[in-house]
Amino acid sequence: MLRFMIINGPNLNLLGRREPEIYGSATYADLVKLISKHCQEMQVDCKIMQSNHEGAIVDAIQSAPDYCDGIIINPAAYTHTSVAILDALRAVGLPAVEVHISDVDKREDFRHISYPGMYCFKTIKGEGIQGYCTAIDVLLQHIWEQKPTI
Repeated sequence: MLRFMIINGPNLNLLGRREPEIYGSATYADLVKLISKHCQEMQVDCKIMQSNHEGAIVDAIQSAPDYCDGIIINPAAYTHTSVAILDALRAVGLPAVEVHISDVDKREDFRHISYPGMYCFKTIKGEGIQGYCTAIDVLLQHIWEQKPTI
């Protein structure tokens, strides 16, 4: 069974309360349920974490190779500022997909830059929380395409 780490950055714990016109009315608990259900359906074991602290996110990425095959990350505000998260992703070398609930390309100019996205092989944006399911599917397909055939 494949194992994915799903990392959520700052303020995602406030989903449902924070700018619902941008992020929707689903709560963080709803997001975790959606991810868990989809992973179960796709026969993927997942570890889901959220932190408002950049160092905790870097620590999670650094520990990922010990127990997972790929990373799905929504760095949230750290998307636009964190070279440390980019460096951690590069250092561990696991396949990674970046996901954003909103379409960051249609928002403020500063949101168009993604440091972690410079490592990720794919970015999913603007699909709401359903984008996490897309990210899971994309990561699964990528890993299966990389497996050598016998």
